[in-house]
Formats: sequence, structure tokens, C-alpha cells
Amino acid sequence: MQSWSAPAVPVLPGRGPALRLYDTADRQVRPVAPGPTAGMYVCGITPYDATHLGHAATYLAFDLIHRLWLDAGHQVNYVQNVTDVDDPLLERAERDGVAWEALAADQVELFAADMTALRVLPPQHYVGATEAIDEVVEVIEKMLAAGTAYVVDGEHADIYYRADATTQFGYESGLDRATMLELFAERGGDPDRAGKADPLDALLWRAARPGEPSWPAPFGAGRPGWHVECAAIALTRIGSGIDVQGGGSDLVFPHHEFSAAHAESLTGERRFARHYVHAGMIGWDGHKMSKSRGNLVLVSKLRAQAVEPAAIRLGLLSGHYRSDRFWDDQTLADAGTRLHRWRTATELPAGPDAADVIGRVRRYLADDLDTVKALAALDGWVTDALEYGGHDTTAPGSVAAAVDALLGVTL
Repeated sequence: MQSWSAPAVPVLPGRGPALRLYDTADRQVRPVAPGPTAGMYVCGITPYDATHLGHAATYLAFDLIHRLWLDAGHQVNYVQNVTDVDDPLLERAERDGVAWEALAADQVELFAADMTALRVLPPQHYVGATEAIDEVVEVIEKMLAAGTAYVVDGEHADIYYRADATTQFGYESGLDRATMLELFAERGGDPDRAGKADPLDALLWRAARPGEPSWPAPFGAGRPGWHVECAAIALTRIGSGIDVQGGGSDLVFPHHEFSAAHAESLTGERRFARHYVHAGMIGWDGHKMSKSRGNLVLVSKLRAQAVEPAAIRLGLLSGHYRSDRFWDDQTLADAGTRLHRWRTATELPAGPDAADVIGRVRRYLADDLDTVKALAALDGWVTDALEYGGHDTTAPGSVAAAVDALLGVTL
């Protein structure tokens, strides 16, 4: 699958500090310590609707990580999937009377346009589930051979993963079994499926049904389950020991718990990723923004209304990435005002010394992506520049380059 084009990223003098991030499994902020090449896997979209601000906030958080690694001198192997065959996509296509392949292609193209507008750095590997069928089949064959997967007998011979296949299952989310079962039912699981060994066992392969897409496999035609898709794509393109696996906080369970468990059952390692990182939810009108609720603020619609993507980006960065927060008209208005002030200050012929503010922005962002403090530090420099001026003719350009490199906002 073709990724979107990469924006140019200025190279700043010196190196940024080592990154520290909150780890969902350990429940604390701790250092991220990649080698020369940092590996990051972020779950992509299921392309049955346009990019809303909740999606955008998630991908902006991991874009910051990508930028900070580059600033610290790392290469980045960034992998993102697209779940381009799944029940929600098929259901939407049937509802709208369109081919599921066409719906997926249209929404993937729109998502790429939104990410380009927001200046999100693209993944090196952008992989649709339909492109990774052979990898998924190979993974499932290994699981069947190892006894960590089994076939449910009946009209449809679906294949399931045993939730107890690894002794550490549950470490990422830290949830008790009752909560797991509740979320499993709410988020795509099928705890009531007859014939399963355990209600928590997760679907690996959905056997072919009439009218549904399917692919051949040694164990029977069908299509991948959700979690195994990500495990197979990540293992193939990064391998075990991923530095960061990420997505929205609604993916912690069951999706990330199971994708990690799938990989761990294959590799024998205790942890699939060294860091599990999750972004908070974005709300509108007092509720979480979601397709099922229909309260979406779409990036494409904001762009169609001539809202500048840089203002959208700044509005989303005005809250901490891990916080559940609300978007409203005032958030966007404040972001537009901030953007105008920053641009005005960086267009001045001279300004206050920039070294201190750039250093503080680097430190704040390296401390679990503290954009709130980083934006406040820049606001302070801008106020000084606009109200008191300065004598450093290189400062405005240096600040603009740092804002571009680290925050992805062009001034």
C-alpha cells in the first residue's frame, strides 16, 4: 500500500535529550532506549469512514515520537497497518451499496490526504491486511502446530487463539477477567460463540461465508481476525522487541493485549514491545468522539471549511496526549490565535535569544510528550519578542525551524 509523501523536517543543531514515555503495562513513565534504529508499530485505520479528530490526535502523538527520535539522531522504522477487510467495513459497504474494496480505497486515500495536510510523517511500511494474508496464514499455521490455536467445529470451522497460551496474558492492560469479558464483548470479541474453549479466546481466522471476501489457506478459505493481522505485520517488518507499540487508549484491550500475546506465543519472549503507548480519547459535545455515536469532527470537513491544518494540529497539541479531552470551537479559535502570534513573532527581523526556549521545548517533549509545557514555553518567547523585541537576527528563524522539526507546525 502506498504511503503518503513525507514533509521535509529541519535538522536542528545539537541533539535532543533521550525520550521518556508512559508505559501502559508498567503504569509509569520510564526511558525509551532504542538502538540506532528505533522500531515503532502503530495501529492504523479501519477505512470505512473519514479521519476524525480522535484519529488525528492519536497519529499526532506518535508523530511527535517519530520527530523526537529523529532529533535525537535515530533512524526510525515505523510500521502502520490498514485493516482493509473487517466486519465494520463490510457492513458499511453493504449499507451504502458500494463494493467494500472501493470504500476502503476511497477512505485510505482521504486519510492519506488528511495526514499530509497535518504534516504527519508517514510510516516506512504502510501495509493493508489484504496485503499480508500470506504472513497471517503462516503465523496461524505455527500456532496450530504449537497448540496455541484450535479449530472450532461446527458449520463454520473458525480458528481461535487460546487466551491462556502465554502465562503473562493480561499484563499490558492489567484488567481482571470480568472487565476483560465486558470489553471483549464491546470491542469486537465474541465471548458467546459456541464451541470455544474459553469465552476470551480470540478469533484468528474467520472461515469463508457466502457473500464475504475470503482467501485460500491450508486450513480452509477465510479471512484474518483483527489482532493477528497486526502481530503478523509487525513481526515481519520489525521483528520482536519493538520499541513502541501504540494506538488509542481504546485499543489497550482486547486489541493490543491479544496482538502482543499472539507475537509472544510465537517468539517465546516475555514482552512483544518494550513500551506500550496509548493516546487519550477526544470528545465533542460531552461525549467520546466515535463513529457509532455519530458525533465526529472530521479533519477533511474542517479543511473544506478553510481551517488551516496547522491550527488543527496546534489545537490537538494544546492538551497532553494521554489525557481524555474535549474539542470545541474555542479550542480551534485559541489555536488560530496562537498560530498567528507565533508567525508574527518569527517574521520579525530579530528577537530574543532562542537557545533557551528551544532547549526547554526539547526537554518538555522528551518528558512524556509534554506539549502543554512546550507550547507555553514558546508562548513566552513569542510574548517577549512581540512586546520587547530583541537583537538576535537568527532567533526568529531558529524558533520557526524548531517548531517545524519538533511540533510539525510550519510558521
